[in-house]
Amino acid sequence: MFFWLYKHLDPHTHYVPLFNLMRYLTFRTALALVTGQIVVGLMGNRFIDWMRKRQGKGQPIRAEGIERHVIEKTGTPTMGGVMILCGVLVGTLLWADLSNAYIWSVLLVTVGYGALGFSDDYAKVTKQTTAGVSSRVRLVLEIIIGVIAVWLMILHLGSPPLPDKGLSTSIAFPVFKKLLLNLGWFYLAFGAFVIVGGGNAVNFTDGLDGLAIVPVMIAAAAFGLIAYMVGNVKFADYLQVHFVPEVGDVAVFCGALIGAGMGFLWFNAPPARIFMGDTGSLALGGALGAVAVATKHEIVLAIVGGLFVIETFSVMIQVVYFRLSGGKRIFLMAPIHHHFEKLGWKESQVVIRFWIIAAVLAMVGLATLKLR
Repeated sequence: MFFWLYKHLDPHTHYVPLFNLMRYLTFRTALALVTGQIVVGLMGNRFIDWMRKRQGKGQPIRAEGIERHVIEKTGTPTMGGVMILCGVLVGTLLWADLSNAYIWSVLLVTVGYGALGFSDDYAKVTKQTTAGVSSRVRLVLEIIIGVIAVWLMILHLGSPPLPDKGLSTSIAFPVFKKLLLNLGWFYLAFGAFVIVGGGNAVNFTDGLDGLAIVPVMIAAAAFGLIAYMVGNVKFADYLQVHFVPEVGDVAVFCGALIGAGMGFLWFNAPPARIFMGDTGSLALGGALGAVAVATKHEIVLAIVGGLFVIETFSVMIQVVYFRLSGGKRIFLMAPIHHHFEKLGWKESQVVIRFWIIAAVLAMVGLATLKLR
């Protein structure tokens, strides 16, 4: 909103001190971060108290899971993702360029996936069951939202006067500076797969206090930097990455996401006073996927978000092996963070060590910007 005002106000007749700072992307990103954190911080106690009264028994805990979770986490309210979404939306809408198609595409995925997650959380809480909305129905809706968002990005990047050169429907590969694989309109399916995969991968990871939100913030910081670099023609040329016009403003969204995540972590740190639920995990994962598609760094997302990939594959391997072996398991429990709990690791050990892994993978992903 403020950037829109800056662009439309005549500086000679409507001069506002410090308003010229709006033209600096780094300034607006920093303010989006602070705004997101303040919004969630102000909501926190009131929202948690209200949700505790409304939800009664809170989020259902799997009886066949970790034994102490049933004792320690039963009654903890969920849907904390609403707080995160509010912080992200306010921070983005106040400080981003609202004429930017990438911003609206990413917000579409974030809000759409958040709504799907909310309906799932609501079903679980009201029915007091670990199964919410039909997984097939949710998956179909996730795909539809993902396809629409990718379609909007393709149309924007491929429309004059932006220099497309086939980039809008192509996959760019890290390390190989000139390599592009043009999928044509099949890129719709690929982009949607990245977004849907991101949403569900973070959803699998969200199983311990603070486990998902910090890696999400780390990935958002990495992609905020990537968006800033590939959206700047000079930096893109220096790093020999594909220049994506106007995508730099996605860094503002990433800043708002980081700030909202920091505010939420205050209440989600062990012992958590509230869980983000599917409302948060689906929205945040989908948002990361959408940002990766917008910046043409879809493959790098698999590196930066490698922790989420590991969690997802642990579930897939467990399910496949269980069916093929007639009931045997590779992991003591999936996703893999529960496996380490079963081995005797304390929850804090699992969480902090996974944070370290996420940080290392993010640095490896960022290194691909220079390794050309």
